Amino acid sequence: MVAEFRRQIETSGISELTFEEHLAMIVDVQWLSRQNARLKRLLHAANLRDPAATPSDLSYRPERMLDKNQVARLSNLQWIWDGRNLLVTGPTGAGKTYLVSVFGWEACRAGMTVRCYKMSRRLLNLSVGRGDGSCEKLIDDQKRPDLLILGDFGLETLQPLHCLDLYEVVDERRAQKQAIAISAQLPVSMWYGTFSDKAIADAIMDRLITDSFRFELSGPTMRIDSEKLHPTGDTAE
Repeated sequence: MVAEFRRQIETSGISELTFEEHLAMIVDVQWLSRQNARLKRLLHAANLRDPAATPSDLSYRPERMLDKNQVARLSNLQWIWDGRNLLVTGPTGAGKTYLVSVFGWEACRAGMTVRCYKMSRRLLNLSVGRGDGSCEKLIDDQKRPDLLILGDFGLETLQPLHCLDLYEVVDERRAQKQAIAISAQLPVSMWYGTFSDKAIADAIMDRLITDSFRFELSGPTMRIDSEKLHPTGDTAE
């Protein structure tokens, strides 16, 4: 607010404005500053795999099989408020991570809390957590956000303890109507094979699939296009 006040003093012609107009401009700057700071905090906490992902950079080339109308429908984020899940599948480089990051970014912009985890890394952390006592906290961290994003799902078989951990998270979020977005190379029909405990697999899959939205991407790799958009090395996997 002080910076805006000084800017007004140094701007020629602005003295013609009324006191109310001066004050309104200062308040607007303060409000915008707080909104930007909040968005920055939410994005930092979200830890999106592609934090630079934006809806305007999505590619709708026919070979990608990305339904533009469905993206538009989901852009209002009502599916998150309703606690419905989003399942995005496709080959390596198809843009799965980029797409879920777009929705994660939009959710942060709407003031929602988001957490993004790479599945393999999360499983390793849970294994370590069983030894140092942090496992319960790690699981609780996945229950709290408005949107939980799990990337690279199904790349390795989930052992019995991991199945139980995932069930606890999925069941709790389903009960509380909190959304989950998952990206995976394997089609949804093959996800059952990633669970070592088939009984728990049925329970988890029922909660993930019911009322979910799906994108099944295809086409050539998007990594080359992503490198052009993000020359720093971020990719649109």
